[in-house]
Order: sequence, then structure tokens, then C-alpha cells
Amino acid sequence: MDGQDSGRIPTNLRALLILEALGQQREPMSAAEIGRIVGLPKQTIHRLCNTLLHEGFLAREGHGLKPGRRTRAMATGILHASTSHIARHQILRRLAEETRETVNFVVPEDKGMSYKDRVETDWPFRIQLPVGSHVPFHCTASGKTYLASLPKRERERMVRALDLTPQTHNTIVDADTLLKELRRIAEQGYALDDQEFIEGMAAIAVPVRDSDGRFLASIGVHGPVQRYPVDKAATFAPLVDEAAKDLAVVLAEA
Repeated sequence: MDGQDSGRIPTNLRALLILEALGQQREPMSAAEIGRIVGLPKQTIHRLCNTLLHEGFLAREGHGLKPGRRTRAMATGILHASTSHIARHQILRRLAEETRETVNFVVPEDKGMSYKDRVETDWPFRIQLPVGSHVPFHCTASGKTYLASLPKRERERMVRALDLTPQTHNTIVDADTLLKELRRIAEQGYALDDQEFIEGMAAIAVPVRDSDGRFLASIGVHGPVQRYPVDKAATFAPLVDEAAKDLAVVLAEA
């Protein structure tokens, strides 16, 4: 879009092109950088960015701009409303049958990791976290998977900004310890929750990524430790990773 004549860009398309440009970048961008990508003059891009900031579609981070709360909510809503949710649910169901435990599809939101879809285990003894629930970033397998996916500087900035409230005796409440854990998760490709969020619950989660390697969601499996201790959860990593790759294909085709 570089160098495009701004007069040829329809007015009602300009805000969408700004959001698209930001969505293709890992780091925040200045209004001038966005303007060069979209092909809009300085005065126009600043006016549009200020409007999007005011309305919550953009947010400031340092000296740059990034997608805001309303843009992330819109993206999540579109993802959830797409017909792809049918195929997504079938992938979750298959994984639940293979593991015989509860499977979750979880995305990051301002309040924490949000449960968007799930398939319950058929065991009568289960741990229920209904769709719509929000859980912390720092002490859940899905949350740690998301944090581990962030670029190093952004990961450290976010961890040090989090309220590392203890949920159990196993919750990691020291930022440096959590950052070390996240580096290990980034290397191995999955995260475990060893009774860090709920006493008696273990979980594993794997990131679902787009074609550029960017984090889209987590897919996780959790269960009671009496039946599903953390060492057993770890053995499910290949199955969960396979499901995550299948989900990535489905979401790309949505």
C-alpha cells in the first residue's frame, strides 16, 4: 500500500487500513509509520489515529500505537462468530476423546485469558470453568503460553506490570522466577499448570499461531490431579500440539 494516492482511498476504508497495518506488526508503530504503510498524509493519519485512540480502537504504548481494547474485542468476536467455530469445536471434541479430559479454547483479553469454547470430560469428577470465564495470565497454562509468546521486551514489561496474586501455594509470585519459567515454555512449546491456579488441578496448554507465527489463542487440557497429575499432562503435549496446528488451519480459512 506504500505510496498509494490517499485521494483514491475511500474515506470509510481508511480506519480499517490503519487497523490492518497495526495488526500485521509485532511492535507498536508511530502515526507517521502507519501513514507511510497506508499511504495517507501526516495530517490525515494523525486525525484518524486520534479518533481511534479516543474511541478505544487504538492504545498508546510508549511512543507508539497498538490495537486497543475495542479492536481486540472485535477480532475475538469475529473469530468466535465465524462458521469456523463448528470445525474448531470438532477439533476440541477429538482432543477430549483422545485425552479423556476437559479441553479449552482460550484467548487473551484485558481481564485475563477468556474461555471461548470447551468440551467437557465425560468423567463425573471434573473441574468446571464455564465459557466466558476469565482466568489470570500468570498462574494458568493458557496464560503462561500467551505470555511466553510475547517478544522478550514486551514479555518482561507485561510480567512486571501484572498483579502476581497467589491463587495457591504453588503460584509463582516473583517476576524474575516467572520470566525464567516463560523462557523455558517458549523453548519447549507448551506450558504446564501444576496446581498453580486451583488446588487439585493440573493443565497443559499449547499456542495456536497464525501463518506468521503470531499468537492467536491457546488450546489446553485440564483435569483433577487425582486422575491427571502434571507429569501425565506433560505426556499429552504432542496430541495438544497436533490439535493446535489443525486449529491454525481452520482459523486461517475462516
